[in-house]
Amino acid sequence: MRVLVVLPSVTPSERNPSSLGSRASVEKCLRGLNTQSDSIGGDILYGPGIQFQLAPNQDPVVQMLLEVSDEDIGWLVIERIGKTLKWKFVDINTGNELAFPSN
Repeated sequence: MRVLVVLPSVTPSERNPSSLGSRASVEKCLRGLNTQSDSIGGDILYGPGIQFQLAPNQDPVVQMLLEVSDEDIGWLVIERIGKTLKWKFVDINTGNELAFPSN
C-alpha cells in the first residue's frame, strides 16, 4: 500500500502556504469528489481506492496522509483531486512529488 502526504501547492508568491483549508472546506471539497467519512466528524475520508487520514481536531488542515488501497482505481481519483483542488502529493518513501500531465 502506497502512502502519500497531501500538502498545499506553493505558488511563486507564497513561501509557506498555511493550510489546505478549514476542516469543513476540505471535507466539502472532497465530498464533491466522492470522498467522505463514514461518520460525522470522522478523521478518515474514504474514496474509490483511497483514504485520507486527517489529524484529530486539526482545524485548519495543514496536511493529510493519503493511503492508496487500490492501485487501479486510486490513481485516477488522486489525479482528479490533485488537478481540481491544486494539492501537492508527496510519496513518503521516496520524497518524490506526483506530477500530473496537463490536458
